[in-house]
Amino acid sequence: MTMTTATLLVSCPDQKGLVAKISDWVFSHGGNILHADQHSDSTAGLFLMRVEWELDSFDLAREEIAPTFEKLAINIHAKWNIHFSDYVRRIAIFVSKQDHCLYDLILRQRSHELDAVIPVVISNHPDLEKVAHNFGINYHHIAINPENKLEQEKKQLELLNQYKIDLVVLAKYMQVLSPNFLSKFSQVINIHHSFLPAFAGANPYQRAYKRGVKIIGATAHYVTDELDEGPIIEQDVIRVSHRDSVTDLIRKGKDLERIVLARAVRQHLQNRVLVYGQSANSGLGLRTVVFD
Repeated sequence: MTMTTATLLVSCPDQKGLVAKISDWVFSHGGNILHADQHSDSTAGLFLMRVEWELDSFDLAREEIAPTFEKLAINIHAKWNIHFSDYVRRIAIFVSKQDHCLYDLILRQRSHELDAVIPVVISNHPDLEKVAHNFGINYHHIAINPENKLEQEKKQLELLNQYKIDLVVLAKYMQVLSPNFLSKFSQVINIHHSFLPAFAGANPYQRAYKRGVKIIGATAHYVTDELDEGPIIEQDVIRVSHRDSVTDLIRKGKDLERIVLARAVRQHLQNRVLVYGQSANSGLGLRTVVFD
């Protein structure tokens, strides 16, 4: 029988005694800590921590945990959030025409590798409707062009509200989400190949092949207003050689995109990713710590 846990993610100015203060707070309410990890970013002057504990013996009801911890959070000037392991997140997958990441996410969810529900797939093309319907998932085709983008994004946001979505995954969705969309729904993960920025735009594999690249990779990141500049969650690379054709590069790239995106989504669902950072004028952009 799986135990129910609470996970606390904390970032605050670095100072002495933080591990003891946070651990003591959990212990003082009867919590048994299962996992605890922390990191100090000396450049940002921040302390970051993830702590997970059992709820069975915890003497605070769920609705009491946040207001009780808030007293300590104020004292240490912390930003924080808390998650419960028995809350199953709802994912909307956005796609265009490529199906490899869509299939992979659905199959991982069905095999319980991803602890989530996928109630809807949203696309700017009708091509993958059959894939979604084969798995009993609702599919909504919302065509987008420069003239109707804001109107169509409004429909997308209405669907996210209708399906009570917690996370959007861009599984090779070949559209840029507008700042207006992201201001209303910010929990979005994207995947792209590692040829950016050298081979941006169309046919990156063909152009990389012509240049004789020796390493290809993939990056999964949270989406922000700056295109493909959001805080990175997961990356990986593989070597290629002169023996690989363009078709080989595309195949290997797709394999890597599947793996990297799945890792990023899993880490997010397990509350292992803490996003932090300062304003742009401080010289420190948004970053992530991904706790093991």
